[in-house]
Amino acid sequence: MTSKSFSIEPLTPAIGAEVRGLDLARPLDPDTVARLRAAWTQHLVLFFRDQDLDMAALSAFATRLGRLHIHPQGDVPGHPGLLQVRTDANSKTYAGHRWHTDVSCDAEPPAGSVLYLDEVPASGGDTLFANMYAAYEALSPPLRGFLDGLKARHSGVRSYRDYFGTPLTKMRDGVYPEATHPVVPTHPESGRKLLFVNETFTHHIEDLEPAESRALLELLYRHIAEPRFQCRFRWRPNSVAMWDNRCTQHLAMWDYHPQTRGGYRATFYVD
Repeated sequence: MTSKSFSIEPLTPAIGAEVRGLDLARPLDPDTVARLRAAWTQHLVLFFRDQDLDMAALSAFATRLGRLHIHPQGDVPGHPGLLQVRTDANSKTYAGHRWHTDVSCDAEPPAGSVLYLDEVPASGGDTLFANMYAAYEALSPPLRGFLDGLKARHSGVRSYRDYFGTPLTKMRDGVYPEATHPVVPTHPESGRKLLFVNETFTHHIEDLEPAESRALLELLYRHIAEPRFQCRFRWRPNSVAMWDNRCTQHLAMWDYHPQTRGGYRATFYVD
């Protein structure tokens, strides 16, 4: 098991850090995992370059972090917990086209995600990440007070059915998942409050009139997308991004057609 020293270099003051000198394909000792977890908690998303991961190695790394989550649209056959991510010249849709938290429509959304891309375009295809602690804390005290205690309904219909066209027969549970979550939850590890609504899955805020819900969500979506909360990652072949799905959102750019961007993503729970 490896305990090789590694460095952590922040990308921005708000979010993101690059980890150097660590081979994720090798087993990680408990001290290394603990240090990675601490950096993950501090920076919310970690980036790794020059990794060589097959599906078994990616699954093994994610399993060191938590219990694997099975995606509602189904995982790679024979590799539960792994989702293929691929966009090429023939693609009509792509994953991550709006700001979102992964699978927030599940009753228990995954705590974290690890994305490994082994094929990337010559340029473009960046992923943007945003800090939802900072987004919440930047709101005025009266607005924070209003949002505290509200709940929002999250639905997979618009994404899985309307955008990707996935039939119910291919969904994990035979349904498009729906769930209700607090608009301002408290992170179970950090104890900090954060915004938990997103363009992809949030359908409406409960107990508000429809027009009020739409107006409030639109305000929050514009706020969440402000650059001051973000970092931007330029992919190279064999790069990895590992993010805390509970307190971040991300957006993938599709500005590279007809080139290809592909790899695999693992999502996991932290028990």
